[in-house]
Amino acid sequence: MRLDDVRAFVLDVDGTLVHRAGEDVHVQPGARDVLEQIRASGRPLAIFTNGSHATPESFAAELRGAGLPIADDEMLTPLRSVQTYLRTHQPDGSMLLFGGEEIREYLRRAGVRLAGDEDATPPTVVFVATPETVDFAELERAARVILDGARLLAGSYAPAYAGANGPIFSRGAMVAAALAKATGTRPVVVGKPSWAALQTISERLGVKPGELAVIGDDVTMDIALGRMAGSRTILVRSGISGVVELDQIAESHRPDAVVDGVAELLDWL
Repeated sequence: MRLDDVRAFVLDVDGTLVHRAGEDVHVQPGARDVLEQIRASGRPLAIFTNGSHATPESFAAELRGAGLPIADDEMLTPLRSVQTYLRTHQPDGSMLLFGGEEIREYLRRAGVRLAGDEDATPPTVVFVATPETVDFAELERAARVILDGARLLAGSYAPAYAGANGPIFSRGAMVAAALAKATGTRPVVVGKPSWAALQTISERLGVKPGELAVIGDDVTMDIALGRMAGSRTILVRSGISGVVELDQIAESHRPDAVVDGVAELLDWL
């Protein structure tokens, strides 16, 4: 596949650029070279992870510490795309948040009204990021807010993501699933795949979604994100999708290409 006609790139993190083993982050072979070659071509890139337990700046700093040169403004997460969703659909609303204090402060600094703040109106959305802890009283309050008309938003609804020693389960998806079951409401995903994520990526990179190449290890998140808007899609087998072959994927969900690892992209750039 030739990628010289692609105007910008979106790459996943876990299972694509890195693998995690506990607290250790290991860069995948060729990942740094791919980023450097994209930049050398003069084209912009974004790194999008569905992780929402830390701020985008914290994720970028972690990747720099592991050896990947990622700038803060290149790092996108559901904490950025939920702001796009709110700006588009509920500009005057407020949020009941499931997330740690770092996330709460990040969203507050970004101008999001949070339930409990003095100027906050009754919650119009419940946003499940990655909670550090959760109890039944919090879940019951959120369920009642949703039944009163608030929209249930989730950074991700995928059950797990790729780790070096097997799947790492998503606490956010567990909480969102509990609220969905209690209220009979399906969560609106604002991370991958979603229109909020695509709009955030397009605005950040300054290109139309159809001019992107989306590269990642998950058919249901990364490839689905690209297919929503006609982007070029490349599935990386080094992560959650494992040894999947093209003919094992329904045509409507099929990536344009499959590679064993990101290093194979170097010949296409």
